[in-house]
Amino acid sequence: MIEEGIPVLEPPGGHAVYLDARRFLPHVAQPELPGQALVCALYREGAIRGVEIGSVMFAREDPETGKTIYPELELVRLAIPRRVYTQAHLDYVVETCKHLYDHREEISGLRYTYAPELLRHFTARFEPL
Repeated sequence: MIEEGIPVLEPPGGHAVYLDARRFLPHVAQPELPGQALVCALYREGAIRGVEIGSVMFAREDPETGKTIYPELELVRLAIPRRVYTQAHLDYVVETCKHLYDHREEISGLRYTYAPELLRHFTARFEPL
């Protein structure tokens, strides 16, 4: 992914690669949930499952001002379990990420249609903007 210019957290880990959703989708502001938008795009484009680790998971409301406090990072975690995937699988993931990165302007942000107060990253629902 690094060779293809895809923004990832460096150095990549041994069991996961973290896409940097803010650099991947600079046109999607944090209130528009860039990490979750990228997770959805990966699934729609290539049936690749990832998990958002960003505003859906960690944004919170400031109790004094009521304003949303966003996390510094907007990441998408792509896990790589041992002895499960072939090189062809991993090449496919890179190809799909590259295609999405080349067409990133077509990926829009999201908004909540349902968001519980606690553990929203498990049960929240979204729609495209």
